[in-house]
Amino acid sequence: MTITLRKRKCKDGMESLILDYYFPKAGKKRIREKLDLYIYSSPKTAKEKSHNKKTLLLAESIKSKKFLEIQHEEHGFSHLIKDNLDKNFITYFSEQTDKKYNESSGNYGNWDSVLKHLIKFNGDVVLFKDVNSKWLEDFKYYLKHTARTKSNQPLSQNSCYSYFNKVKACLREAVREGIITYNPAVEVKGFKQGESEKEFLTLDELKKVSKTECEIPILKQAFIFSALTGLRWSDIQKLVWKEVQFSEEQGHYIRFKQKKTNGYQTHPIPEQAYKLLGEREEDEERVFKGLRYSAWSNLKLQQWVMKAGISKTITFHCARHTYATLQLTFGTDIYTVSKLLGHKELKTTQVYAQIINQKKVDAANAIPDINL
Repeated sequence: MTITLRKRKCKDGMESLILDYYFPKAGKKRIREKLDLYIYSSPKTAKEKSHNKKTLLLAESIKSKKFLEIQHEEHGFSHLIKDNLDKNFITYFSEQTDKKYNESSGNYGNWDSVLKHLIKFNGDVVLFKDVNSKWLEDFKYYLKHTARTKSNQPLSQNSCYSYFNKVKACLREAVREGIITYNPAVEVKGFKQGESEKEFLTLDELKKVSKTECEIPILKQAFIFSALTGLRWSDIQKLVWKEVQFSEEQGHYIRFKQKKTNGYQTHPIPEQAYKLLGEREEDEERVFKGLRYSAWSNLKLQQWVMKAGISKTITFHCARHTYATLQLTFGTDIYTVSKLLGHKELKTTQVYAQIINQKKVDAANAIPDINL
């Protein structure tokens, strides 16, 4: 048995979509099912092209669903699928979350956050048969208008984008495993990814904060170390002395396992960053003893920056942004910067290049009008 998606031209410049069923075992029987879906024959505008893309995606999804339904009926599996529909989606999502723990702690944290929001939204029992397009739209509304962060702030656009995508990914996996035959998420438009503003310190500002006293000295030490090396908070906080190494060929470097990606990285560090670490201790001792994440430390970080005469809103992660922009400003190529930051994809690093280009444009237009 095969199912083919076909197009039939209409009089108004549109094409209707049809599913063509072919059953060779039933005497080469053919059945055609007209879908209530239409696309533009010759799309000209971006809107028309987008419409065609989404409609064809939906049609392909319906085609896959129909194929699986027929296969299950032919082989006597339909009752198993019906049984699965009475299973708890939240339990399944929790199982998928647990799988992420050994893959990437950063990704696991995201999945775990979504799980907590799912339970807040609809309790800890939601049957697969109730996870439909309306349920997904309601969850979208919850993320956008009701959900709150630990500090009781609304979720950012990017958090909404990321969290909803986790639910969609879970449903795709359920289809792949044969738990459900159709992914209702294909009918629901996701969130657009927001433009994340990457605040950073200039070289002069970094010099200012390095000369300014901070109420939590270890926080200042770690922030400047991050600005000089590009290491994430999670990797600095767990850094132990055995990971700080030296060789004649490359000087001081850190050999560590990234907490976010679980990938190993050999990361050279400049001499001024190494001097920040102080006297070497036992291999298993933490380098930044007493460094802890809390709302209190975030407040003290911002107060320290303001004390240096800088009005920007700065978090610890801005030190990593500072490192990236300084490297690009002083001529390091973007591929090398990407490797130093531990990015898996170059496009993640290109955001910083865009910041530098904008700074060049601003600088080019900084000269006042000379009234030519």
